Amino acid sequence: MIDLYYWTTPNGHKITMFLEESGLDYHIKPVNIGKGEQFDEDFLAIAPNNRIPAIVDHAPEDGGGPLSLFESGAILEYLADKSGRFLPKDLRGRTKTLQWLHWQMGGLGPMAGQNHHFIQYAPETLEYAISRYVNETARLYGVLDTRLARRDYIAGADYSIADMAVYPWIVPHENQRQDLDDFPHLKAWFERIGQRPATQRAYALTRKVNPDAGKPLDDEARRHMFGQR
Repeated sequence: MIDLYYWTTPNGHKITMFLEESGLDYHIKPVNIGKGEQFDEDFLAIAPNNRIPAIVDHAPEDGGGPLSLFESGAILEYLADKSGRFLPKDLRGRTKTLQWLHWQMGGLGPMAGQNHHFIQYAPETLEYAISRYVNETARLYGVLDTRLARRDYIAGADYSIADMAVYPWIVPHENQRQDLDDFPHLKAWFERIGQRPATQRAYALTRKVNPDAGKPLDDEARRHMFGQR
């Protein structure tokens, strides 16, 4: 059994997508970041950076006690190794997949995240910041579009953790002021991933865990999500 500390964000969706694909046994432990539950002592013992997702594997490969991990990229790599799926075992295939996984972690995720913040959540309109991050998001979409021009999936012929890492950050493309018609290869890939039954099951969890997803943030949620030092 894997305990998944989860909330309905792109980084959270990465892990539910993997778990639904792999069939690993898991249990969701919601962490409502709008209520500040990411700062609870018990959660910080698992995820010291006070961010979801995190996991606790109660049956790690070494046969020892429960093993906890935080950071979505590290979790995806760990689960891929544990299940033997969605990460090639050969040197070149593994290296290529991990490059694109870390590209998402260091590029697409942070840039699209800042895009979301300044468009949706900033208390004042800052045109320079909006332009900066909308343009950088568009550049990264272009990188993906070029990458997907001659292959079905980001790392090559097979679906991998690189695709799972990237897809949730493309889902809110309209909120990022991106038109997928401008990126036809990316659009075809996006539709292909969205049609996978495991993807649909993963996103269906949003309605169960967080029925208020998509509603405007109240002052309490803003304080917990944006007011910490």
